[in-house]
Amino acid sequence: MEKNQPKKPFSLQRIAIRATRSIGSPESILLHTLFFIVIFSLSFFGWNFNDILLFLTTIVSLEAIYLAIFIQMTVNMNTRRLREVSRDVEEIQEDVEEIQEDVGEIQEDVEELQEDVEGITEDDGKGFSSETLPLN
Repeated sequence: MEKNQPKKPFSLQRIAIRATRSIGSPESILLHTLFFIVIFSLSFFGWNFNDILLFLTTIVSLEAIYLAIFIQMTVNMNTRRLREVSRDVEEIQEDVEEIQEDVGEIQEDVEELQEDVEGITEDDGKGFSSETLPLN
């Protein structure tokens, strides 16, 4: 498997990702609202209100436990990914520093060449020309 290719999460992790994505969605709010309406309307169909609250408390508590676990799994996965990205950023930063050093060396070479060119043009001004040089 290539280094940059992300690992495919196993099925429970996929469930956790889907669950955490859907928690804050408008569909989730609608679903929970409808669920509470149905649960509380059971009292109109002869259910004891204390039994309804017991059932509702149990369901909501279980849901909260599982959502907390799913959210923590997602946070852990994202933390691992951020560590990987941080390592990649550090490598890129090292590469940039090396490139900066190379650019600095190239700039020094260009300055030296520029000084050489200026020296050559100054020498041409002192009387050296193709006419004054001896030919073999």
